[in-house]
Amino acid sequence: MLKKALKKVKNTNGLVIHSDQGFHYQHMSWVSTLEENNIIQSMSRKGNCLDNAIIENFFGLLKQEIYYGEKYNSIEDLTKAIHKYIYWFNNIRIKEKLKGLSPVQFRKQSCYNIENF
Repeated sequence: MLKKALKKVKNTNGLVIHSDQGFHYQHMSWVSTLEENNIIQSMSRKGNCLDNAIIENFFGLLKQEIYYGEKYNSIEDLTKAIHKYIYWFNNIRIKEKLKGLSPVQFRKQSCYNIENF
């Protein structure tokens, strides 16, 4: 899965991948693939779920909003629903904490403000 994802990224230099301390994230093949691509590995502390609170919250919302109570006819249908949800979550959904902007809009505005400071 990692190698498939890396094919879609043009420049991995300085990229950070954060995970929990699952066995597969500590396996030599995973670690060496990250090193070969100049990717920084970030791991949560052992037994500290709070390190992953943001992504755990996201997956909780995703499951609640598009998975529980739904039936998908195929993996492809589920995959499409996940892609659509991620796009909506980042580009359309507005958040009060982000001044009524979507995460993408907020980031663009923040970058613009920094560049023009």
